[in-house]
Amino acid sequence: QLARIQTDSVVEMLRELYPDLHFEIVAMSTTGDKILDTALSKIGEKSLFTKELENALERNEVDLVVHSLKDLPTSLPPGFTIGAVCKRENPLDAVVFHPKNCGKTLSLLPEKSVIGTSSLRRAAQLKKKFPQLEFRDIRGNLNTRLKKLDEKEDFGAIILAAAGLKRMGWENRIGQLLSPEDCLYAVGQGALAVEVRAKDQEILNMVSALHDADTVLRCIAERAFMKRLEGGCSVPVAVNTMLKDGQLYLTGAVYSLDGSDSLKETMQTSVNYPQQNEDGPNDDVQRVGITAKNIPGQAQEAAENLGVELASLLLSKGAKHILSVARQLNDA
Repeated sequence: QLARIQTDSVVEMLRELYPDLHFEIVAMSTTGDKILDTALSKIGEKSLFTKELENALERNEVDLVVHSLKDLPTSLPPGFTIGAVCKRENPLDAVVFHPKNCGKTLSLLPEKSVIGTSSLRRAAQLKKKFPQLEFRDIRGNLNTRLKKLDEKEDFGAIILAAAGLKRMGWENRIGQLLSPEDCLYAVGQGALAVEVRAKDQEILNMVSALHDADTVLRCIAERAFMKRLEGGCSVPVAVNTMLKDGQLYLTGAVYSLDGSDSLKETMQTSVNYPQQNEDGPNDDVQRVGITAKNIPGQAQEAAENLGVELASLLLSKGAKHILSVARQLNDA
């Protein structure tokens, strides 16, 4: 349902821009949708929610695919690109409480309360902050997870992305928004991406009107950070970004699975560059999978370098060890 709402919202924006075009929506299932009894981090497939859709794109059965940006790997298969990153919804994580815990916050829950999350990143940060709580895997789409929460007594609360709840119209279920101090968010969280064939200039030009410059620069920095760390959903990597007065701020962190070991740093860079007419072969530079011709190339480059530099700083302080231990433990 959420995927459908997200796709509809993108098509709606395109219809407004191009009233003469006809858009047809094709619904599909992916590996990630079908394997519901295993933690995401254990399935070991990088393109869990994207592969089937990309196959259809390659076969020209569809022309664009709408994803949650956080589901898209930092390197896309050859021939594909992210042609649009739409304006970001609130990227924070939210706590949804069991009806019996209504009005509480995580710190007020009874000891040993079980919190459901399928994200290693959320669990690692919150275990450290709330050692009195227990964290357990919960899978399924938003509807399924809320149902599991409400109808059984297994969970005291579950953690979900605020953006998904808002898009579903369930904002009233958010009992607590987790600030970046409590829980840094996932790379790309809250942003929608439109994936297209990299060589399809017509479609690329059409969807590029949906790019939100602020979101693009923040997400390029986040994705470059993740890529340099070689992170994925099998390791706890988290970020927080802000663009203010032409300065892009990136906070990035890596965690051990139980949150006891972590590294966190913040860096900033100027992204205040004018748009230049960069005609010629550089026209379609992909940065961490994103093609954004209508956003100044120097600003994109600065954002990408910021992510790489912050990751390199964490690696120089021992991030590689934390991540490889997390990966081994998770695989085990």
